[in-house]
Amino acid sequence: GDDDQLRVRRLAAVMGQTFGDEAVRIDARREDIGLRGLVSLPTMNRPTPGSIYLFVNGRPVQDRSLIGAIRAGYGDTLPRGRYPMAALFLTVPVDSLDVNVHPAKTEVRFRDAAGVRSLLVGAISAQLQDDGIRATAEGAETASRLFTGGGHRGFSAPPAAYYAAPPPDWQAPLATPADPSQPGMMSDLPPAAPPSAAVAGDDAAVDTMLGAARAQLHKTYIVAETGDGITIIDQHAAHERLVMERMKAAMEEGGVAVQALLIPDVVDLAADQREAILAEAAILASLGLEIEGFGDGSVLVRGVPALLGTPDATRLVRDIAEELVELGGSRTLEDRIAHVLATISCHGSVRAGRQLNDAEMNALLREMEATPNSGQCNHGRPTWVRLSLADVERLFGRR
Repeated sequence: GDDDQLRVRRLAAVMGQTFGDEAVRIDARREDIGLRGLVSLPTMNRPTPGSIYLFVNGRPVQDRSLIGAIRAGYGDTLPRGRYPMAALFLTVPVDSLDVNVHPAKTEVRFRDAAGVRSLLVGAISAQLQDDGIRATAEGAETASRLFTGGGHRGFSAPPAAYYAAPPPDWQAPLATPADPSQPGMMSDLPPAAPPSAAVAGDDAAVDTMLGAARAQLHKTYIVAETGDGITIIDQHAAHERLVMERMKAAMEEGGVAVQALLIPDVVDLAADQREAILAEAAILASLGLEIEGFGDGSVLVRGVPALLGTPDATRLVRDIAEELVELGGSRTLEDRIAHVLATISCHGSVRAGRQLNDAEMNALLREMEATPNSGQCNHGRPTWVRLSLADVERLFGRR
């Protein structure tokens, strides 16, 4: 109720202005269980769960299972070993919980523990999907201070109207790589428009969330002009997330399409790597990577995900095998799939150091605007930051 809202405002003040300004609001209910509060964007994360404040019927709790459910709501958008910031209030019927599990009464036991977990995971996941293009200003503020020499808030989140708006109907999708020597290159881009049409398109793009691409820096970063400033996009990180979201969507529709290799690749692996990757052959097949054992120390690659075009199959398999050995056997199936997806997506993305033309850069920006979770890469880092015109003027002493 009103008391919870007051607590949320007070906690937001304690947790910092950036959290208060940019946190994602949660308000959900499942039967007789209610959930309200604020959670951070995935890119605003911490090394410990110390910035997660949980209340059950107004009582502060420190429950590992609830913290685990909150983290699970972020799925693959949080870096490994990191935790979000949160101020959340659960309301449940008094007769459905036991607060006497822990001597300090900071742990609780729910009669419907599965229902509580489902509400936490589902509500957080759904709301982050809605706000997924946003990237927190927190990391960018540090860069801004390097220029301003003080605590100026150099970057800010876009107005809510931007990410509530539907994607433009003229977006150009990123397509399958066209050049075998360039993994992640984009083809099927719109043909070059006449100069007058290009200018009109630029004017329209300036009013979109990420703006109109104006330049590429060091073949790594895209600089775009918006209505009131600029955005800077990490091309590899952004496209990596787009590839991953495409693969996730394909899996939900029945599996990732396979591109059969005319001549299967033989990949030599260490014994533990070979064992680890063959144990996950069924999972890999659902992700479009078809492998089988070959001899004592090798695997045979018969097909790769069609979304990747023509990747280096040997390097892809070795990277996945190394990742699986590092994960060990203690991870859940969902967790293993997420890590493999991230590795595959990295191989299908536009690399830093690849020159992009205007059409390719703008196609990337438009797809980002239409894709959930594109505000952060597969490792939880921001894919873009924003600098307002006022901040640029401040750098030059005009304000």
